[in-house]
This record gives sequence, structure tokens and C-alpha cells, in this order.
Amino acid sequence: MADTQQVDPKAERKAARLAQRIGSFAKAHGGAEGQVAYIGQRGARIVLVGEDGTWGDVVAPTYAIAEQAVRESGITVHESFDGEFAAKVRTGPYEWKRMAGIQLGGPANG
Repeated sequence: MADTQQVDPKAERKAARLAQRIGSFAKAHGGAEGQVAYIGQRGARIVLVGEDGTWGDVVAPTYAIAEQAVRESGITVHESFDGEFAAKVRTGPYEWKRMAGIQLGGPANG
């Protein structure tokens, strides 16, 4: 029996564009690893961590598209953002200032 699963061309193009962005990030940062997280109706967030500790993210409209994008990009994907994977992230002054502002009550205390 033939496979009757239909492919959505729009979803295929979106996954390919996301895979290209992920690949560009990986190339710019000596490689990359990622983690896909469901964020509700908005879709899924792909958190990327480069080999140099730089991090970033992209959002896919669905979890399935996010999974396809990371698969096409060829990066290592983690089940969760903890342990050795999270330890690879390098934060700078901007992130520390933002985190401190949140802890201290926001910009009014900065």
C-alpha cells in the first residue's frame, strides 16, 4: 500500500529556512547544539548554543516544523536544557544586568 501522508509545501519551506538559519548560527560559532521546547499556540522555541558559548534562539510555528528544522540542520539536539549543555552558555554584561534588574524589581532599581 502506498504512503498517503501528504507533505505541506509551506511547512517544508519554513523548516528549510529555519534549518538554514540554524546552520548559519552553527557555522558562525564553531558548531552548535540545541534544544526544542514547546511554547504553546505560538509553536516551539529552538534554543541554540554555539561551541564558543554564544547562545540564541529561533521560533518555529509548530513543534513538528522545529523538529524537522533541527534534523535538517544536523546539529546535536538535547532533550532538556540542563547539566553540561546549560553550562556551555556564556553570558555577558547585558544578560547579567537584565537578570539583576529582574531580581531587583526591574529598571526602576537599575
